[in-house]
Amino acid sequence: MVSEQTQREIEDTLGQVPDWMGVLSEPAADHSWGIFRDLLLGETELSAREKALVGVSAAAVMKCPYCTYFHKEEARLAGMTDDEIKEAVNLAGETSYFSTLLHGNEVDEDHFISETDEVFDYVRDQEPAPADD
Repeated sequence: MVSEQTQREIEDTLGQVPDWMGVLSEPAADHSWGIFRDLLLGETELSAREKALVGVSAAAVMKCPYCTYFHKEEARLAGMTDDEIKEAVNLAGETSYFSTLLHGNEVDEDHFISETDEVFDYVRDQEPAPADD
């Protein structure tokens, strides 16, 4: 259970201390809240919208109904439409699909990296040159 100080902080931030926060066990309860607060709610390199995309995608791949619901609501709060959320889930599924194919077929990782570098070099070379000012 989180400390009294952390309970107050959670309540100030979320309007309540959700029951699921009560399953955080010592000695990591306060630390777990800190991770949630700092990464999900804090100012980081990613925008709230980008964090929501990551959350929705990860939750979908993990097949976690709790995380899926939470991160979809987070995405809506960040201004994402239902179509954007669906697309994020589809992209997560595509990544999971190809990961299964690569692992199941034991594709050589070094060869995969080399080919991928070649593909992205080619794609970069096809991009139009920046306009001169």
